[in-house]
Amino acid sequence: MNQKLFIAGHRGMVGSALVRLAPEIGRYDVLTAPRTELDLLDQRSTFDWLESHRPDQVVIAAAKVGGIHANSAYPADFIHENLLIVSNLVEGSRRAGVKRLLFLGSSCIYPKHASQPMPESCLLTGPLEPTNEAYAIAKIAGLKLCQHYRAQHGLLYHSAMPTNLYGPGDNYHPENSHVMAALIRRFHEAKVRGDSSVTIWGTGTPRREFLHVDDLASACFHLLSLESPPDWVNVGTGEDLSIRELASLVAETVGFSGTILTDPSKPDGTPRKLLDISLIRETGWSPRTGLRDGLAAAYSDFLASLEAGVVRLS
Repeated sequence: MNQKLFIAGHRGMVGSALVRLAPEIGRYDVLTAPRTELDLLDQRSTFDWLESHRPDQVVIAAAKVGGIHANSAYPADFIHENLLIVSNLVEGSRRAGVKRLLFLGSSCIYPKHASQPMPESCLLTGPLEPTNEAYAIAKIAGLKLCQHYRAQHGLLYHSAMPTNLYGPGDNYHPENSHVMAALIRRFHEAKVRGDSSVTIWGTGTPRREFLHVDDLASACFHLLSLESPPDWVNVGTGEDLSIRELASLVAETVGFSGTILTDPSKPDGTPRKLLDISLIRETGWSPRTGLRDGLAAAYSDFLASLEAGVVRLS
């Protein structure tokens, strides 16, 4: 008999990737709920929905997310809404008898100056990056909720900490998007206008790791198949590149042939964020999508969404 799997945040980039992959996995009946039906910020609404539908498993892919600008401008919103989402879903799942839950966090939970690549054990060993501290604290709280519910209640609640994501369904808002989506849109629009140059935020020297969202979806289902997964585990590629190198790759993919400039007056964020993915590799999972191929697919999806008028801008 199939397991009833509730994917919270099914319309987001990660949630939609999970929904796409679920039929291929073949052992789940997927439950979803639009915001008009379920407000995850409302405790009573969340508790009642979970009690009514009683899923066997839950994946928390719902979150308020954004890039450096959004995190810096709206820190109260990020910590408040993300704390409510995870608190309501974890406790509501316990009350509804959900035996297994996977919470999706972020690599920003680790200290700003953590040793590279960052192992799971470096959590809480140093100060966080100030520009996304509020979001990171909410994600750490979610990880710890799952860890302690597992210890106290004997529930298989565990977490995955993905690196920077990209792919179908990304948010291309001009100010609040993540770096990959922001660069795709910026270089595409510059090409269309015939601009001679594009300016990127910061010095271009920070190094980042990027994971295609379909690879994250496969990692999530892999973790859900394990009898005894780690309390939390990193999910990434184990490879990184500088933002300047990324910008060059995006420009090449988009077909922009102008000059790439930097703006050192804008924040760089954490100098380097590379995950140690030894632990998840030991469980039998590895990423499959190379950055060049994944970026080409992401740009094709952006163009198709733009033509259909469905590109996400919020």
